[in-house]
Amino acid sequence: MNRIVRPRLTCSCCERFVQAPLPSRPIERGRPGPGLPAHVLVSKYADHLPLYRQSQIVDREGLDLDRSTLADWVGKTKALLEPMADAIGRNVLSAEAIFADDTPISMLAPGTGKTQTARLWTYARDDRPWGGTAPPAAWYRFSGDRKGQHPKDHLARYRGWMHADGYAGFEDICRTGAIREVACLARVRRKFVDIHRSQGSPIAEDAIGRIAQFYAVEKEARGSPPDRRAELRRAHAAPVFDDLETWLAMQLTTISGKSPLAGAIRYALTRMDRLRPYLDHGILELDTDVVEQPLSQPFCGFGGLSLQVATMAA
Repeated sequence: MNRIVRPRLTCSCCERFVQAPLPSRPIERGRPGPGLPAHVLVSKYADHLPLYRQSQIVDREGLDLDRSTLADWVGKTKALLEPMADAIGRNVLSAEAIFADDTPISMLAPGTGKTQTARLWTYARDDRPWGGTAPPAAWYRFSGDRKGQHPKDHLARYRGWMHADGYAGFEDICRTGAIREVACLARVRRKFVDIHRSQGSPIAEDAIGRIAQFYAVEKEARGSPPDRRAELRRAHAAPVFDDLETWLAMQLTTISGKSPLAGAIRYALTRMDRLRPYLDHGILELDTDVVEQPLSQPFCGFGGLSLQVATMAA
């Protein structure tokens, strides 16, 4: 335990008292230093340890920390982190191209004894594939549901390209033209992989092989300037792209329209127009894999500081 000594002095002339101020604390007039609130937050949000259990754990060590006290610390610490989260948001939304996705999470529904499905919205930037110097970053926003109004509010000031998965809420914000959506080829491929694994479909296998050609081009283009990337794509990926679109449409006429394979093909065809811009713009990517990584792997950030901050606000 740290002992803080604050000398208190008085003036013999005016009898005025002065005392050394308390050291800076993350919570004004609070007892904990920066390490304890950080531990509480990590335990709650990263290790999924509820506050009442944390209270029971420290009680075994003879420390009296009520759950309400911990909850108060969480709220005040969140207020301290808000400016950092806002700065991360500004950094992400200043990019020419971003990645967007949402992840379902379980949230307790007060008074019901049950859980409901909430959402963690992730917006990320990563300029490294085309030689950009800005640090990669991920910005998180929380909501209690999946209404399209949430991304509409989050991206109200954004102008540029957005890699997304075709969620209707994302499509709605693209209608003005201020944000232009780029489809995800990995999600198209995933549907064919699932069908091939379950049914051994040769058509699905052929589709996977064709899609692999795009990634072969990307392997060569990665790290090159945008103009060079676009040049490589137009020369080597564009012919494959046109051929794939024609081939998919032809395959659809040879199989049952109600089959899972037909559903995968229709999904692919609906995403081709939204994917085509990547051929001419070197700052764009083939998929949204970048935005799916931050939840399991921390992004690098300014001065080595992780830029993963989840702002727990609707």
